Amino acid sequence: MSYARASPSIAAPYTRTMRVGFTLVDVFSDVPFAGNQLCVVAAPPDDLDSATMQVLAREIGFSETTYVTAVREGGYDVRIFTPVSELPFAGHPTLGTAFALARLGVVPASVVQTSTVGDVPVEVDLGAGTATMRQLPAVFGEPFDDRVAVAAAAGVEPDDLGPGPIVPVSTGIVHLMVPVAGEDALRGASREDRGCVAVCARAGVESLYLFAVRGRGDVTARMFDRWAEIGEDPATGSAAGPLGAYLAEHDGAGMPGHMTIAQGAAVGRPSSMEVDVAHDEAGWVAFVGGGVRIVGGGWFDL
Repeated sequence: MSYARASPSIAAPYTRTMRVGFTLVDVFSDVPFAGNQLCVVAAPPDDLDSATMQVLAREIGFSETTYVTAVREGGYDVRIFTPVSELPFAGHPTLGTAFALARLGVVPASVVQTSTVGDVPVEVDLGAGTATMRQLPAVFGEPFDDRVAVAAAAGVEPDDLGPGPIVPVSTGIVHLMVPVAGEDALRGASREDRGCVAVCARAGVESLYLFAVRGRGDVTARMFDRWAEIGEDPATGSAAGPLGAYLAEHDGAGMPGHMTIAQGAAVGRPSSMEVDVAHDEAGWVAFVGGGVRIVGGGWFDL
């Protein structure tokens, strides 16, 4: 599944003055100014349209900006925008939005987020500064067998790829799981723009999710997004769940069970994601969580 890229020429239809407040959140980190950045618009004006939402997401420049479009007992609706397009689901925006709303007292600590893909339960622990989501059951695509193209897109040699299959996996948004043969090869990877765009389009995915298993329950990963405007993501919760399901399916890293994914060091924002995977009647189900920190706030004057 892929989603249309917004035109960079879009302009907001500013017909009157409005003030749009926002909260800045760092997710998948125990300290501020690490992990993945998020802008949460908890109470957008009723007439804030999609084009303006996209403009503000591009203005803030984070990998995602969320807009809470409705709040009800035990849940809320959300729309999620990157600087270039709207997404049906994303990982760190789910945790960061739920945490920000719980801290504001708008929703309870146990809450259900509804986005385009459906309902995702989230548990917030304000005292511990953490949040955890239960993602949708994992869906596996057909293996992507052009290992030469994947290696070129990731800036590595084909021999640097690990022996496991390269497979699209989704728990709400599709990422391509790319095993890499060791941390040295993973550190040496470099996103090649045209190759990454081409492979993502052919595989029908949003990113290449490169990973190296360091030991039982211990994995390092890097995410190369299909779009250059996002580039390399420091923490990708929507790929962490699929990776947990992939490793459980292939008996890797001691999965199913618990694992920690380290990501983000290559872009100066070290991140840590805690993933638990279990099997039920729907298949592999991943619980993904980590630290959340509120780091600031402000408003847009339109």
